[in-house]
Amino acid sequence: MKTKALSILFLVLALFSCNKEIDDQGGRIIDLDAKSEKLIEADNEFGLDLFNKVYKDPKVAENFMISPLSVSLALAMAYNGAATETKTEMEEALRLDGLTPDEINKTNESLIKALTSADDKVTMEIANSIWYCNGYPIQESFLNVNKNYYDAEVKAADFSDPATVTLINNWVSDKTHEKIPEIIKEISAESVLYLINAIYFNGTWTKEFNPQSTQELGFTTEDGNYVSAEMMGRKDSLDYFSNETFSAIELPYGKGNFNMMVMLPNEGKEVSDIVNQLTPSNWAKWQKAFSFTNSVDIRLPKFKIEYDIKLNQILQAMGMELAFTP
Repeated sequence: MKTKALSILFLVLALFSCNKEIDDQGGRIIDLDAKSEKLIEADNEFGLDLFNKVYKDPKVAENFMISPLSVSLALAMAYNGAATETKTEMEEALRLDGLTPDEINKTNESLIKALTSADDKVTMEIANSIWYCNGYPIQESFLNVNKNYYDAEVKAADFSDPATVTLINNWVSDKTHEKIPEIIKEISAESVLYLINAIYFNGTWTKEFNPQSTQELGFTTEDGNYVSAEMMGRKDSLDYFSNETFSAIELPYGKGNFNMMVMLPNEGKEVSDIVNQLTPSNWAKWQKAFSFTNSVDIRLPKFKIEYDIKLNQILQAMGMELAFTP
């Protein structure tokens, strides 16, 4: 069997894109107002732009995974401390034009609550924290708005004490259920504050793959190499979409409020052909074009990805220049 697939994973917040959604298996109803929809559109635009910038960066590994939701939430908290030109640049990069800080914070608060309670068969946890150097003058209003809207844990610590590194890493490890055991190795002398977002997602497929159906099959990588891979398989009825560039399926978790979209380039097409079409308008159009299909033959390679990246230069390229200057 000769197969190739989009081998880049990313999380774009596209779960709730209309005023009220409910799946046909009893998922929770989520009410969204116009401001919430606008913020979700902004998150999607930012996420797709971020993904494209990372994908096209020559220093980035062949396989990578990013979470625009995590990045946008962390930057939204940082935005509460921004002013003048820096604030304007952040608004443009995050596509927040037309939304007031109060609207952004209140909508993110509602969004976090909606995501973490959307499906009782899926574990979705979002945690935020602010660590600042003892004695450094942090505005109380900045700390309070992030505590009130983002449920951020605020902790003053001795940044000269190596034990603080352990405290921060232990917090991240705890909030990610030990998936990320270390976020920093040391605290530099010029560091005064760490603002951290951690997202943990653990979902079981609505219809699980039968382990006995897993087979060693051929998989064609993007560079044309033919490798052997453990391929999970099943025939199923699910949402399916295809066009001249790719075919795609949506694999639901739990009650169906969370889905993984898997995109497979058509014969003669490459992963880059899909990425070049990943625009907000196409993303919205593709989601609406999925239709329930009675028989889809799924062959999906088992995979594990660990990845880290520093986004400073990429965020600067997206317009946030002043935030990264002395």
